[in-house]
Amino acid sequence: MTDGAARIKLGLSDTLGLGNLDAHRDWGFAGDYVRAMWLMLQQDRADDYVIATGKSHSVRELVEVAFAHAGLDWQKHVTLDPKFLRPAEVDLLIGDPSKAKAALGWTPEVDFERLVTMMVDADIRRLQTPAAPIHR
Repeated sequence: MTDGAARIKLGLSDTLGLGNLDAHRDWGFAGDYVRAMWLMLQQDRADDYVIATGKSHSVRELVEVAFAHAGLDWQKHVTLDPKFLRPAEVDLLIGDPSKAKAALGWTPEVDFERLVTMMVDADIRRLQTPAAPIHR
């Protein structure tokens, strides 16, 4: 979705086809999750933890934030495409990180909006950087 917003921003595409905009997911920053893994490795005894933000956002919210950050009206570019609908769609996915917080002192530092804007910015930079030539 952020790649689609970046492509449209740069004039590389006109539309982004998506499926269920009302599906909710618990999106988080990989750097926060790596920090959680490091904290797990510092423990005297191995244990199981759920690493998640504990907050759920819809696909629609992600699209709104991504396109707004790119300076675009998502409703002019996003199309609903039935081929992206999943027959066994889980409408709500959210994790409970309370054990990680209590045992490890871990909480995510990057919120949803910051995560999405970071992704859009990274996609724009990636798409603007010419691919390195392959040397044989």
